[in-house]
Amino acid sequence: MFRSGFTLSGLRPYLRGPLAGDLTAAVVVTIMLIPQGMAYAMLAGLPPQAGLYGAILPLLLYAVLGSSPALAVGPVAVVALMTAAAAGLVAETGTPGYELAALWIALLSGAMMLAMGLLRLGFVANFLSHPVISGFITAAGILIALSQVRHLLGIQTIGKTVPEVLPSILANLGDVNLPTLALSVLVLAFLFWSRKGLAPLLRRLGLPRAAAAALAKGGLFLAVLVSTLAVWALSLDQAGVRILGHIPAGLPPLALPGFDLDLIMLLIVPSAMIALVGYVESISIAQTLAAKKRQSIDPDRELVALGAANLGAGLSQAMPVTGGLSRSIVNHEAGAETRAAGAMTALMIGAALLALTPLLFFLPSATLAAIIIVAVVSLLDFRALPRAWSYSRADGAAMAATMAVTLLLGVEEGLMAGVGLSLALHLYRTSRPHVAEVGQVPGTGHFRNINRYEVVTTPEVLTLRVDESLYFPNARYLEELVQTRIAESPDIKHLVLMFSAVNDVDASALESLEMLLAKLHAAGVSLHLSEVKGPVMDRLQRTDFLHHVDGIHLTQLDAMAALAPALTEETLNQPRCERRKVLA
Repeated sequence: MFRSGFTLSGLRPYLRGPLAGDLTAAVVVTIMLIPQGMAYAMLAGLPPQAGLYGAILPLLLYAVLGSSPALAVGPVAVVALMTAAAAGLVAETGTPGYELAALWIALLSGAMMLAMGLLRLGFVANFLSHPVISGFITAAGILIALSQVRHLLGIQTIGKTVPEVLPSILANLGDVNLPTLALSVLVLAFLFWSRKGLAPLLRRLGLPRAAAAALAKGGLFLAVLVSTLAVWALSLDQAGVRILGHIPAGLPPLALPGFDLDLIMLLIVPSAMIALVGYVESISIAQTLAAKKRQSIDPDRELVALGAANLGAGLSQAMPVTGGLSRSIVNHEAGAETRAAGAMTALMIGAALLALTPLLFFLPSATLAAIIIVAVVSLLDFRALPRAWSYSRADGAAMAATMAVTLLLGVEEGLMAGVGLSLALHLYRTSRPHVAEVGQVPGTGHFRNINRYEVVTTPEVLTLRVDESLYFPNARYLEELVQTRIAESPDIKHLVLMFSAVNDVDASALESLEMLLAKLHAAGVSLHLSEVKGPVMDRLQRTDFLHHVDGIHLTQLDAMAALAPALTEETLNQPRCERRKVLA
């Protein structure tokens, strides 16, 4: 007889514990997600239902496969903008070809994330530096805000970059629709005020703090409700205010989009960029929220879950999805304890599609544009650039370049420039590893940089501490540095390479070390290694390199005791002194 693994006793702990928090979070997130989903669909150039569809099957799949109880998956602004840019390369907005491209973007990006997760390649996102991704998101936020100005003013504009959109806005200012402008100003003012002012107002009206905070999250829904009623009651659509119109009722149909190999090939690179940004944004949010509750997130599992969610989006006529910052924070603060909160949200969105779509007929596009602008304000971090520049000129320059390329050329070009700059910075830094000449600190067995500490050295022994793994981009750098230093100091008889910070030596670096050893012996200088880590020693022992090295020492103190015993012992017995030098 078939026996189900489900039992009522297994459900009781959930009913008594997390259920209330999950249900409350689902209600609050649903209230946010309905207007946001439609708004982000409009930003992506897709029908409003594409945003709502993106909050059903994708959420259910993430709830099954994900690892974060707080991450709220669905349509987000940056991915919507990137989808519009990518689909716009192959078709005109509003055409069947455009919608087909958006579906294939979801499928391709989902397949890439799923494959990366199964292959445990979540670390790949680490190659996109934080200053670069911060610069890209800030620039994308500016482009998103500019793209919505036409809906706020009721005018037509063209272009997807600052040099294209700004002149277009200025050229059409004479066509501003005054009722649309008035409505936009009122909705924007209310939304900005409600973020901090609605909850205190509700508390003054007598509501408990928790209830006031929960209801304040419904500011978006209230803006949608009031503006829709105003358009209907005042017939503002007859005065030129654009409205959503008919939205198909019912759940999304499940179907594989039409296959077009040429289209797919054109969308591979943009889809990869969207997958990368979507994953970086999601994992950052998930890890931040998990840290607040001392939970852990599995990056590879997140890739699998997000990949499955996007595959579900592509199969259910939805737009690409990822974790959203504002909704995830609200989900967390509203009390979500498990991923069941996301599944409940999906069911509520499905119910809304079945029953509420006729009520959205008179929803003005200006309201959705205002919702987008309020949402992207949190993406704009203009203080990040001076912070990055003051800390590291290279990171600041990379961030500024990413922002400039994104604003001037577009989101795809900006992100590709950011990825290229991140890799270039990584290669540049590791190709010139920090190598410090060290000496013995009096009264201790420690060895420190001669430029930073008052230390004891001997002209016959040169000790260089290598502070980077040695591999093909930087192998020759160390070789050339040593040759220069030996040429400048003819008294040197011994070279000690201190490998305490070297985690790896690849084949190219080994060959360079062998060449360096031959040149040192030709010059009458012996080569010694100290503090070699176990994994590095294991690899070196597979070669005959160590047979030709003149000495291998467990510690740097052992090396100096063997090469300059009298001086080392004398320094060791001096009064302890770790005085730093004053650096200019």
